[in-house]
Amino acid sequence: MWNSFLTKCTAILSISSAVLLLGGCGSGGDTVRLDPDNPTQITIWHYYNGSQQAAFDQLVEEFNRTEGKELGIYVTANSQGNVSDLESSVLAAFHKEVGSSEPPDIFSSYADTAYTIDQLGMLVDLDDYMTQDELDTYVDSFVEEGRIGADGELRIFPTAKSSEIFMMSKTDWEPFAEATGATLDDLQTFEGVAATAKAYYEWTDSLTPDVDGDGRAFYGRDAMANLFLIGSMQLGTELFQVENGTVTIQADEAVMRRIWDTYYVPYVKGYFSSYGRFRSDDVKIGEIIAYTGSTSSANYFPDEIETEDGTGSIDYIILPAPMFEGGTPYAVQQGAGMVVTKSTPEREYAAVTFLKWFTNEENNLLFGCTSGYMPVKKEALSAEMLDKTIADNNLQVLGKTYETLVSCFDTAQTATLYTNKAFEHGADARNVLEYNLSDKAVADRETVVARMAEGSTLDDACADLIGDEAFAAWYASFTAALQEAVAQ
Repeated sequence: MWNSFLTKCTAILSISSAVLLLGGCGSGGDTVRLDPDNPTQITIWHYYNGSQQAAFDQLVEEFNRTEGKELGIYVTANSQGNVSDLESSVLAAFHKEVGSSEPPDIFSSYADTAYTIDQLGMLVDLDDYMTQDELDTYVDSFVEEGRIGADGELRIFPTAKSSEIFMMSKTDWEPFAEATGATLDDLQTFEGVAATAKAYYEWTDSLTPDVDGDGRAFYGRDAMANLFLIGSMQLGTELFQVENGTVTIQADEAVMRRIWDTYYVPYVKGYFSSYGRFRSDDVKIGEIIAYTGSTSSANYFPDEIETEDGTGSIDYIILPAPMFEGGTPYAVQQGAGMVVTKSTPEREYAAVTFLKWFTNEENNLLFGCTSGYMPVKKEALSAEMLDKTIADNNLQVLGKTYETLVSCFDTAQTATLYTNKAFEHGADARNVLEYNLSDKAVADRETVVARMAEGSTLDDACADLIGDEAFAAWYASFTAALQEAVAQ
């Protein structure tokens, strides 16, 4: 299925000789000599697994067989496991820990890790290898995210991005909607999701009138940090305001109360839930029927569920990620880019050359058709370009992956994509967002379940956990934890 697109790959440079000019203006016209008979070898570390890794490896193979062979570049790609494993391997390599490997020429990186390595002076300024005309072909916010150098130097090359979507079991939704009058429009806001989840809990509870309080959870979410960051932007406050690498925490109390009321309170009452590592896992076991997660997770939404009652097939519904009622349209911009390690002019040039080839519109869309990631060039962010790529290459694309990509394109047009700028200890601060409230919700839900087992009603069991005093106590501890994280 790949053969038909090989002849369409954009030639990066004329190669009438083995002398190749650097791609950007910042190098002062320096030249790099590459020898096709003795290729410059570069390594890439990434976190792709499964079908995503297979798609990336196939593109690497095509590059080595075509552009790379002609230019004298050979790429070796290695998965380091998940994002956390990759980060650990990268930090160990750059700190030359015993038993660590040599740093790769390219590695996938989120801004926080790239910022840490950049402090060691080990990342290439990509502006030296990119013309302004080239940069202008990429989505502006994707490029801006990579400008983490002290003076705004471009350190992260945008390669594949994602946002968030709402996915739901259509099979479970339809009987509930028919019985209660619930509509998909109700799921456009966090407030609507919370109200719908309450109705779903009460409806499922009513199906077993002889058993009180056995309603089922409706919803869960991955990446709690995104709820705080994007929710704050939607409601008018940037939680992490960063200037020159210095962060100011702006955890607005009213905003935090909206998050408390639309996530923590429904969770404690049993309307929301989390059980497995990811919410798609929870859908698979019937713990929930809907979740908000990364667009790149769409492939993992189950085709069937496995419960104690047996196994059954389910269909799906994909909707835009909900936002806060009355808020400004902001959406998550996420997905690691790739950084280039300082080495030799030849290896640096070879690394950037591969990244330009990979982010060619068609190549990037080919990767997205399997991985669910958005392409990074403006021209590629369209259903028309996606359809053309699929048709030209005779691809078979999963329906949920296709619908997710189209939803991403719509989101990019109708909302402002946002990610906070990098700062020192940014990963620690994000961990507070990720776990502080969600861990409390899990623990307090267990308390409620125990109280109900002893005879309390749901309202009585929750009363002291969800009121004003409880919120004030959590808010004080939460803001203190954020300040401690960035001040360590």
